[in-house]
Amino acid sequence: MSSIAHQHDPSSAPSAQEAAHRAKVAPGEIATGVVIGRASEYFDFFVYGIASVLVFPAVFFPFAGRLEGLLLSFTVFSFAFIARPFGTTLFMVIQRRWGRGIKLTAALFALGTATAGIAFLPGYDTLGRESIILLAFFRVLQGIGFGGSWDGLPSLLALNAPPQRRGWYSMMGQLGAPIGFFIAGSLFLFLRSSLDIEEFLEWGWRYPFYVAFAINVVALFARLRLVVTQEYTQLLEEGELEPISPIVIARDQGYNLFLGAFAALASYALFHLVTVFPLSWVALNGAQDVDDVLVVQIIGAGIAMLGTIASGVIADRIGRRTTLGLMATLIAIFSLFSPFLMGGSPGQQDLFILIGFGLLGLSYGQAAGAVTSNFESRYRYTGAALTSDFAWLFGAGFAPLVALGLSAEFGLVAVSVYLLSGAACTLLALGINRTLASRD
Repeated sequence: MSSIAHQHDPSSAPSAQEAAHRAKVAPGEIATGVVIGRASEYFDFFVYGIASVLVFPAVFFPFAGRLEGLLLSFTVFSFAFIARPFGTTLFMVIQRRWGRGIKLTAALFALGTATAGIAFLPGYDTLGRESIILLAFFRVLQGIGFGGSWDGLPSLLALNAPPQRRGWYSMMGQLGAPIGFFIAGSLFLFLRSSLDIEEFLEWGWRYPFYVAFAINVVALFARLRLVVTQEYTQLLEEGELEPISPIVIARDQGYNLFLGAFAALASYALFHLVTVFPLSWVALNGAQDVDDVLVVQIIGAGIAMLGTIASGVIADRIGRRTTLGLMATLIAIFSLFSPFLMGGSPGQQDLFILIGFGLLGLSYGQAAGAVTSNFESRYRYTGAALTSDFAWLFGAGFAPLVALGLSAEFGLVAVSVYLLSGAACTLLALGINRTLASRD
């Protein structure tokens, strides 16, 4: 805690020149690093998600029927979300021992290795069961890498943002999600429209994974340029953003972990139900061409970008928690119409996707910072990472598997129930959080 002592020591107070430089560093330049880092991660994220529908059932599960192949693919898809908290825990230990630069390099190396491994992985027809085992291994490694890639920049940005603009700066990291999907969806659409189906399934699908690996390398150097500099190190130390043992976090701030994970559940539940699930439902039922769905989803990603930006403006006017609660209510209303829209004509399905993406941008834009601000400064670095991990695990990790499996068995009303449960959890967690805040 020597950094706190220095803050009160007049002899160690920063000069006017140093203060001016630090003002330039935060928050604008931090926001740049946040957007670059998150966009690269989400691109990697969605490349795998789209391939889980369009590629993996045919390449790794050709022995299964169409529905069973999709469900097996989504089962492997969920492994990364299970592994994320373990990755966060492991790499927090690495950071405490060897520093942020080593931690980030090792995490992105693991992520890049997994992505490249999938790109070169032979299919079931060549390797048999070993191909599935290796796919599962690489997916777990991706989850560990995702968990370890937390660089603390969103927390640093939140602490250094002007009080009246915190909603605006909170949405910066979330903006990476629609950007990542826009690029990933566009790349898959280009390949599917340029190649015949045999070429696409034989080698074309591997190209997005090569691109994801290259983007991760570029993003690594861009983020290292930020997180290892003296200026950022000083800002992190002054904000007490340090890696705390997850055991200590669970013991001292367990209630904040719980509230943070469940307060964002509506957004995370919606996340895969407008990105991965519609592709799988259309691929299973053939209501329209999958490429047409990709086009609509790419347009939806653009709408989500605008919604994410708008969420920052709205949150600065009415508050981040109020924004999250309002969006959860709208998601609950939207869920009531989901069976009618997804079970209808291609136009109705397209409307489901576009409205869903709009709500996703508005809600997900504030999903990260609404409750994690409850953490004391020294807990926020690790607390924000674990809160995100558990929100992904509980809200999104099993969403495609559960939604498709239950919808195939009981109908699309399962999508309504899933979204309603997420919205209810969000409203309940926000209500508890408001009660605790007023009591404090």
